Amino acid sequence: MTWLITGGAGYIGSHVVRVMAEAGERVAVLDDLSSGRPERLPDGVPLVAGSTLDRELLGRAFADLGVTGVVHLAAKKQVAESVEQPLRYYRENVHGLTVLLEAVVEAGIGSFLFSSSAAVYGMPDVELVTEDTPCHPMNPYGETKLAGEWLVRATGAAHSISTACLRYFNVAGATRPELSDTGVSNIIPMMFERITHGEAPRIFGDDYPTPDGSCVRDYIHVEDLASAHLAVARRLAERPGGGDLTVNIGTGRGVSVREMARLIGEVTGRPELAPVVEARRPGDPARVVGSAELIAKELGWSARHGVAEMVRSAWAGWCLNHPEAVRR
Repeated sequence: MTWLITGGAGYIGSHVVRVMAEAGERVAVLDDLSSGRPERLPDGVPLVAGSTLDRELLGRAFADLGVTGVVHLAAKKQVAESVEQPLRYYRENVHGLTVLLEAVVEAGIGSFLFSSSAAVYGMPDVELVTEDTPCHPMNPYGETKLAGEWLVRATGAAHSISTACLRYFNVAGATRPELSDTGVSNIIPMMFERITHGEAPRIFGDDYPTPDGSCVRDYIHVEDLASAHLAVARRLAERPGGGDLTVNIGTGRGVSVREMARLIGEVTGRPELAPVVEARRPGDPARVVGSAELIAKELGWSARHGVAEMVRSAWAGWCLNHPEAVRR
């Protein structure tokens, strides 16, 4: 098998590339480098610079690299931005996937793994989110991921392609500092940014029906997420000719925002910066924790890293990219 990993120079993608390559899989990367960094890739991994919207480029890449399977991670993924720019998100995430699948069908590629998201569930009012929990996305980003799942499954069924959709929860951490997430749209880097400037972390709402009043989320270490991609990709390669697998990628354990703020204070050495409580943000559900029972049953996979490891490794990456945090 030769796997083409779209978005492979990004934060999650580069971890998937390294885990698969280190496990002996042949991999290549397609990335438009809008947020990806070529230096994240291991030596010897081919990089095609371009977009999934470029049909001719995809055809050439498939032929030149001898691609037999695709891991599709390339997508726009900022929730707030998707609300402001829905047309851009549908073009990049849905039309880009359509073009990619057209190229996959024409090339006769038999395996396709789609990077989905727990955002497809919206605001589930359940203790544990399972794959059977109804999907009601709340924003254009989540909508594009759910539409992408429909498209992947339908194409796989029509053209005997083995497909999988991975719905993962809140991704954090890094295997090494240089591979860390450089964005500041998620809770951990948002708190890091505040602490770096000597400001208290923020908690949006402390009156939710949870043990400490703050929102509860399921966090997954990016290395565990990458290992799940490897396990699913190998399952697809073992079972060519059709069939679909849709699984959550999480830990099944919830961590509250207040608990996260306390841990981040300890890791950063700034426990005196007690979090400040601000008004709830519209649309934040009280609890979103995913059941990982199905992937454990199907593939024997489970997460190995805890939330403390996620925060410590994320802080190391933050300090690499923000030397002022170390000086402070």
